[in-house]
Amino acid sequence: MAGESAVLVPVPEAEPVVSRHRARLDRAAAEGVPAHVTVLYPFVAPPEITAATIEVLAAAVGSVSSFGCGFPRTAWFGEEVLWLAPVPDGPFRALIGAVTAAFPGYPPYGGMTVSDVIPHLTVGDRPPGGVADLRAAEADVLGALPVRAVISHVWLMTGTREPGSWHAVAELPLAES
Repeated sequence: MAGESAVLVPVPEAEPVVSRHRARLDRAAAEGVPAHVTVLYPFVAPPEITAATIEVLAAAVGSVSSFGCGFPRTAWFGEEVLWLAPVPDGPFRALIGAVTAAFPGYPPYGGMTVSDVIPHLTVGDRPPGGVADLRAAEADVLGALPVRAVISHVWLMTGTREPGSWHAVAELPLAES
């Protein structure tokens, strides 16, 4: 199976609130992807990731200062995706913009413009049980919000659609604030 890569902000502070739901409702969780906010996906194919790729990525990531944020509410993309909304979202947008500018051949989500990307932490994405499962997860998650986090690094991760296959290949720091 062909590998993929992604640049993401891990949010371990969200795991106690969302991991149980993500395990059932988000395919990425089963593949080994932690609770996160995506910076850029899809990214460079794993065999093409070089030291130079990581150096350019590190410079882009390092152009944004570390920051604190909260996830005080849920939101939806239609009735298919339940997610947590980060506040503020500006620093995430800055990361997305910096990394996309450094890698213009990799538009966010395979074709979106940077201005159309909405930073988010997915709780559930098109689960087999549909919207009812997502609504039940939302009711549970709402009682545990807000989640507070300090964002100080991103991960470059690679993996496949196989269970547990995703892993971090680089941890890249944001600038000190």
